[in-house]
Amino acid sequence: MDLAAELRKNVRGDVEFDAASRALMTMDASNYRRVPVGVVAPRDAEDVAAALAVCRAHDTPIVARGAGTSIAGQATGTGVVLDFTRYMNRILSLDPHAGSAVVQPGVILDTLRDAASVHGLTFGPDPSTHSRCTLGGMIGNNSCGAHSVAWGTTADNVQHLDVLTADGTPARLAPGGEGVPAALREPVTALVARELARLRTGFPELPRRISGYALDALLPENGENWARAHCGSEGTLALLTEARVTLVQTPAARVLAVLGYPDETAAAEAASALLTHGPLTVEGMANDLVGPSARASLPRGGAWLFVEVGGSDEGAARSAAEQLCTAAASDGTTDHALIVEPAAQRALWRIREDASGTGTRLADGSEAWPGWEDCAVPPARLGAYLRDFRALLTEYGLRGLPYGHFGDGCIHVRIDFDLMSDQGIAVFRKFSTELAKTVVAHGGSLSGEHGDGQARAELLPTMYGPELVRVFGEFKDLWDPTNMLNPGILARPHRLDENLRFEVLPRTPPETAFAYPHDGGDFSAAVRRCVGVAKCRNTSAGAGVMCPSFRATGEEQHSTRGRARLLHEMLAGDVVKDGWQSDEVDEALDLCLSCKGCRSDCPVGVDMATYKAEFLHQRYRGRLRPAAHYAMGRLPLWLRLTDVLRAAPLLNLLARTPLAAVAKRLGGIAPERDIPEVAARSFVRRWRGRGDRREHGDGQRVVLWPDTFTNHLSPEAGEAAVEVFHDAGLRIAVPPKPVCCGLTYVTTGQLDLARATLTHTLDVMEPAIRAGLPVAVLEPPCAAALRTDLPELLPDDPRAARLAGLVRTFAETLESCAPDWQPPRLDRPVAGQNHCHQHAVLGDRADRELRERAGLTGQLSAGCCGLAGNFGFEKGHYEVSAACAEDTLLPAVRAAEPGTELLADGYSCRTQLQQLAGLRSRHLAEVLAEGLHTTRAEELP
Repeated sequence: MDLAAELRKNVRGDVEFDAASRALMTMDASNYRRVPVGVVAPRDAEDVAAALAVCRAHDTPIVARGAGTSIAGQATGTGVVLDFTRYMNRILSLDPHAGSAVVQPGVILDTLRDAASVHGLTFGPDPSTHSRCTLGGMIGNNSCGAHSVAWGTTADNVQHLDVLTADGTPARLAPGGEGVPAALREPVTALVARELARLRTGFPELPRRISGYALDALLPENGENWARAHCGSEGTLALLTEARVTLVQTPAARVLAVLGYPDETAAAEAASALLTHGPLTVEGMANDLVGPSARASLPRGGAWLFVEVGGSDEGAARSAAEQLCTAAASDGTTDHALIVEPAAQRALWRIREDASGTGTRLADGSEAWPGWEDCAVPPARLGAYLRDFRALLTEYGLRGLPYGHFGDGCIHVRIDFDLMSDQGIAVFRKFSTELAKTVVAHGGSLSGEHGDGQARAELLPTMYGPELVRVFGEFKDLWDPTNMLNPGILARPHRLDENLRFEVLPRTPPETAFAYPHDGGDFSAAVRRCVGVAKCRNTSAGAGVMCPSFRATGEEQHSTRGRARLLHEMLAGDVVKDGWQSDEVDEALDLCLSCKGCRSDCPVGVDMATYKAEFLHQRYRGRLRPAAHYAMGRLPLWLRLTDVLRAAPLLNLLARTPLAAVAKRLGGIAPERDIPEVAARSFVRRWRGRGDRREHGDGQRVVLWPDTFTNHLSPEAGEAAVEVFHDAGLRIAVPPKPVCCGLTYVTTGQLDLARATLTHTLDVMEPAIRAGLPVAVLEPPCAAALRTDLPELLPDDPRAARLAGLVRTFAETLESCAPDWQPPRLDRPVAGQNHCHQHAVLGDRADRELRERAGLTGQLSAGCCGLAGNFGFEKGHYEVSAACAEDTLLPAVRAAEPGTELLADGYSCRTQLQQLAGLRSRHLAEVLAEGLHTTRAEELP
């Protein structure tokens, strides 16, 4: 019986050997790529044991994997990948009195933290990937995070571990080793006894020593701590099935002190002195990592330390933070700020947490990569180390943006290695060798947080010497004599310059429809943007959008990262073999809502909506398309024809008859969906019939864009905008001929039609473009398409960029063209949806400020409504569409108090609310126009 069949026979969990499942697991968040033979998602420890037995019989390696956010390559492998996130992801118990919890390896850290928080507890280690990393992965890497200066590493917070050794023997790893089978305990104890001197002297003393095996934890004076010795072993010794971890008390209040310094070196040299004040964090970054908008929210300086201080209440925390700032001033701070409000603290922490992604793109757009992501030195040596590190970068002509855990002497950095050419890879190898020597010269560790993996394990002899590394190999062999657990990692490692994930990509950029201006016109480079940090796997939208389909399905292939991985493998061609005709990629992209959330929420700006449009364009060139592409992708054409023929009343009547079911079936429309009503008279027809209302007043002249949705489906929003703009004194013009942003053509990948449509639009709009007139677009996705898709589809037409620069949202138009206008005072709460494209491309600052001036209080929902233009109407998408709405929008509107105004500027969002909840929502323009009517009526004598 072959491997896959025997696994399916013996394992109750999922066994997947198809191309897509394998492609999704070829990479983690590192520079490395290894292709597994299959993927198993075990349901419990018995499944893990069964998979071990089958793979052992077939001489097939096993790689344990959590969220796949490892940065050194240890979550990739050529055998069977065990995915612990799918089923073994539960908190088995939580004892607030004992301050402990028992968890399975696939538990997400934030899930544990949320459960513990109701008792005033937390799990101390908190990597920046806390919203998606797993406890099993943290134990495997001995992860740390920002709060390690207070609460230590994962190893410091583990009580015991239940594991299965390579031969399937269960063991409980704890201090003393009583739960370890004698067949393993006795030879390991003998190894430790034989190497006592080397183990007592061979490990550097520093808080972030993560590299190598923690064999010194097995010394008698360290309590023979088998759990601690296992932490950081990167899945090479045994497979974790359960862990008891320590929970720590969280301070009742926290204050964030942001300290400014002249430069990075000054901040680094000051960090260790702050530890005497007992801070919770001491994090550092320089201004080359912080964008202009974020920099404006920080105190004056060229580098900053984020120092969090706790207290029994806000007053105590503030007092402690003020004392720390006073002491820090004597070490040369340029300025400081105390951040007390939790939301403001979270906003600043997001800058730091996203650095693992934002650091992959330098200011000029150059790519930067991990590999030397987290070296650590004694904190007092950090300033000197950073000077030497910067000098080494300069010597090799490299650039990077250091940041990280300054209080622990741990530095993260992405470096602009050229990993696509033989010469660049040679530089990568030589630089790595020299940097390892520099780290060791400062008494440091090659890894201070993320483990050695393939990135650094080859260089462990530089740090520990060949004899101690030989002991590491013996230790590995005692646990795993046949080398089946994550071979090539830590002990007898692969070279740091082999298995690079870039070597399989084409060197010539494929021909594409989009210009990819931020990636040098190269679709491969655009796909390379995804470095695997997996923010798209967040289980909560928070203040963002990305990735609604992952939150709805929980499946990797429906995350932004999963889709990027499949596109990478499509370009590579050895796992996903059919190029643009790949069914695996098509299936993964099918549930992409084209919400563009990743364009803003992904730390590296992956734009999966654009990649999906490109893929569909290439896949269906010269081929018959799905029915929905013709029915909804060409919606502007059909609606314009309906208006010309005055056929709206007839169509609306037919939509309420049994013929509607036939039409939906033929058009690829979900049977669960109602066909929206078409306006009897379009907005443009109404406008042309009211010549007296076209232009008046002496204010700014503005072009009101008659988008397809406003024009044919929601003309009342256009009418309302006219009233508001007139009240603001604006002079309104409407294009003399039909114009279109091409949105529906883009989302269905009909990019030739999109370009033709946009070229016609530019011809019509040319006088307005020459005159530099602001263009007010009421429909957020249409405004976003004009801002982004237009110049990226027509990069050689200078009119495209100029029109994109003229586009304004409704609120932006009022802000820029009528800044003194005062909206009617409405004084009521609001709920509803902030359109995903507005969040991702346009921003909603002007909208929030306009609502505030009108007395409309409260926040609109983040996330995505789930309809997303044509997506929610397409057959097969209804369940996911509804699940996306249930993520944030529908719970928020259900919880709204009576009298709450429901707002949704996007027609799709309004339709989703109507069809799923039976609730009427309106465009902000409609609400303000109604307020103007009321105000005028009240002013009449």
